[in-house]
Amino acid sequence: MADQENTIVLTDDEGQEHEFVVVDILNVEDDEYAILLPVGTSDTEAAEAIVLKIGLDEDGNEVLYEIEDEDEWQRVAEAWADAVDEGEE
Repeated sequence: MADQENTIVLTDDEGQEHEFVVVDILNVEDDEYAILLPVGTSDTEAAEAIVLKIGLDEDGNEVLYEIEDEDEWQRVAEAWADAVDEGEE
């Protein structure tokens, strides 16, 4: 069971809620990114991580954004791969 402190619920475009475990928070070039895995994925299923940019809305509340810029996505993916490699050593 996932630790409640490390889980978040996101609502998709169709209004369905999905629970995710926050695996890590990456800092890349002065921006923060959340690495998320779906809750309830069994050990035999290949879970695909979701990476979202952490930002602030106009009221100063933390919000998660999709990464739309391909170069930004590539930098974050490389940073995550490096973090995983360091963790395995």
